[in-house]
Amino acid sequence: MRVIFNEELAQVSDDLDHMVQDVRKAINGAGDALLKSDIEAAQTVIDGDIEIDALESSIIEQCIRLLAKQSPVATDLRVIVSTLRLAATFERMGDLARHIAETARRTYPQPTLPPECTELFTQMQEFLIMTADRLVKMMSDRSATTAEQIIIDDDKLDELHHQTFDLALAEDWSGSKQQVIDLILIARFMERLGDHAVSAARRVVYIVSGFDPSKEPETTTDQDPD
Repeated sequence: MRVIFNEELAQVSDDLDHMVQDVRKAINGAGDALLKSDIEAAQTVIDGDIEIDALESSIIEQCIRLLAKQSPVATDLRVIVSTLRLAATFERMGDLARHIAETARRTYPQPTLPPECTELFTQMQEFLIMTADRLVKMMSDRSATTAEQIIIDDDKLDELHHQTFDLALAEDWSGSKQQVIDLILIARFMERLGDHAVSAARRVVYIVSGFDPSKEPETTTDQDPD
């Protein structure tokens, strides 16, 4: 029974790795659609989201079957429950990439954003590309070290996200009202991609160590400062 359990768990792990690789493709494609007005890239992302959704459904079914048939405990239970969470997180990341691609497709052949946005959104996209690469490595190696890099560096994307509001509120804004809306929404989608990457990274730290980094230890404020 243990051999069968390990084989089935390995299959789930392979599907999860495949899923995060598809998410990386979606993030890269959404960036091309947004920044290069690449309609083919946009459509590829939109069509590819179906596979990401299918992988999530398959992973959920496999995990439920493992829980029902094997009654795992301790580390095995932690891995299966975390796998369910990771699948949901990656599915949401695929949705966010699809939202960006759909916006780019809607505005084609015109650029989604005016020229003054290009530099900042290019920086945000470059950060997301790096993060997506790290996600793939993290899942391949189950690396807590890579996970910690994702968690620590997320502040950089948050800082870039805050700068998008300055663009939208600038007196010399050259875009349309629709482009203001698209700017705010796309910036939010990109920021949320980073947040979900952090969520996945925390989940991997939990799988590897049993420690949940999202739960900080409580501190007291009534201690003697000396």
